[in-house]
Amino acid sequence: MSNPRPLPLIQRLFAALALLVLPLLVLVAGCTTATPPDAVLAVPAPPQKYAAIVVDARTGKQLFEVNSTAQRYPASLTKMMTLYLLFEALDSGRVTKETQIPVSDHAASQPPTKMRFRRGETIDVDSAIRAIVVRSANDVAVAVGEYLGGSEEQFAAMMTAKARQIGMTSTVFRNASGLPDDDQHTSARDMAVLGMALHSRFPQQFHYFSESDFMFRGRLVRGHNDMLGRVRGVDGIKTGYIRASGFNIVTSYDADGRQLIVVVMGADSARQRNDHVEALIQRSLSPAMADSKTRLMFAEQQ
Repeated sequence: MSNPRPLPLIQRLFAALALLVLPLLVLVAGCTTATPPDAVLAVPAPPQKYAAIVVDARTGKQLFEVNSTAQRYPASLTKMMTLYLLFEALDSGRVTKETQIPVSDHAASQPPTKMRFRRGETIDVDSAIRAIVVRSANDVAVAVGEYLGGSEEQFAAMMTAKARQIGMTSTVFRNASGLPDDDQHTSARDMAVLGMALHSRFPQQFHYFSESDFMFRGRLVRGHNDMLGRVRGVDGIKTGYIRASGFNIVTSYDADGRQLIVVVMGADSARQRNDHVEALIQRSLSPAMADSKTRLMFAEQQ
C-alpha cells in the first residue's frame, strides 16, 4: 500500500485559514442573534432645545420620545389650536365656509409671514383655513381669534381652556399665531395630543392639512411644509419657527394601515428637521428598529 501524497502548499494554507476563521464566524453569528445592535440617531438640535415624540395614532402607544414633557415654545404650531376652535365653530354652525371674517388694524399689523391685508378687508372662512395651514399667516390667525373670541386675549384663554379639555396638561396660549411670547409654552407630548385630536375630531376638515398651495384673489400662494410629497403617507400637519424655539413640526403619517403622529421641536434648520422626521418615521415602521436601543447623537456632538 502506497503512502498518501502530501497536500500541495496552497491547499494546506487554505485549510489552516479555515480553522482560524470558522470560530470567528461562529462568534459573530452568536453576537448578532443575541441582542440587536444599538442604532445611532443623529439629532439636528442641541439637547436644551430638542424634544420629540412618535405616537401610534390608532392605539395611542408611544413609539419614541425624548424630552417629550419638557417645556418648549410652540411657535406656529400654536395655529393648530386656532384651527381646532375654528373647526368647532364650523361644526356647530356658528360660521360657514362662506362667512366673512374682518381683518382689524391689530390683525393687519402682525409681522410676516402674513397675507398682507389692508384695513377694512375681509377673508372667507375657507380661505382663512388655507391661509393659516399653507401660508401660516399671522394676520389671518389673529383675525380668526378676534372674530371667535372677541379679542385675541380672550381667544387665547379659550385656546388654553380647550387644551386642558382635550388632555394637553402643559400648554398655555397667549396669542392666536405663535409669535414670540415668553409666557406661551407647550410640550412635544401636548402637541401630539393636539395632532391626534385634530385627526380624530375633524376627519371632514383634515384634508386642509395636506394642501401645499392654494389660489387667493387670482394669486397662487405656496406653502413651506416640505414633508408633503417627500414621504409617501405624510398628510400634514403644521410647521413652526421662532428664534427661541428652533424649527418645529407636527407630522401626520397615514399609509399601509399605520397612522403616526410625529413631533420634532428645536431643530437647527428646516431641512435637518425634515430629515429627522423621515428617520423617525422609518424607525417607527421597522419592527427590527423597534427592538433596538437608540443612541442619540446631538448636533454639538457631530
